[in-house]
Amino acid sequence: MTNEYLIAGFGGQGLLFAGKFLVNKGMMEGKEVSWLPSYGPEMRGGTANCSVIISDDPVGSPIVSKPNVLMVMNLPSLDKYENDVKAGGKIFVDSSLIERKVQRTDVEAFYVPATQMASDAGLTGLANMILAGKILKELGEFEDEEAVAASLKKVVSVKHPEMYEKNLTALKMGRDY
Repeated sequence: MTNEYLIAGFGGQGLLFAGKFLVNKGMMEGKEVSWLPSYGPEMRGGTANCSVIISDDPVGSPIVSKPNVLMVMNLPSLDKYENDVKAGGKIFVDSSLIERKVQRTDVEAFYVPATQMASDAGLTGLANMILAGKILKELGEFEDEEAVAASLKKVVSVKHPEMYEKNLTALKMGRDY
């Protein structure tokens, strides 16, 4: 099994962190993984994305050109990457920030008002993890909550341990949406 993810939006939305979390979860499960960040020179507020590959087999290249999972947090990213998703793939849209619907009919689209949910719950800035939780649920990878929590613990900064519980709450919100 191989999942190729493309996570895209504006810099500062936590896209790279969400990718690190997914990769770390894959590593802890004994999978072969790759994480490749890409961002414009302006970073925060500019375009950003990361390619993530989690596979049972060795990863030959970190480049994801045809993802089977696309997570988008702004309209330019949906416009740019929607047609790259493999037929039968899944597209996760932050519907708080993107009003239009996915135009393709050969993919499954999930609309999660992640930014609004995060704001309403006092978790501003954690829409990325709400979407990550929804992705894990839809891929059938959230059954073992302890493994998800352990993976998260590895990527939350030691400087900000208070963010662990907030991120875990956001993941669970996405799972339960």
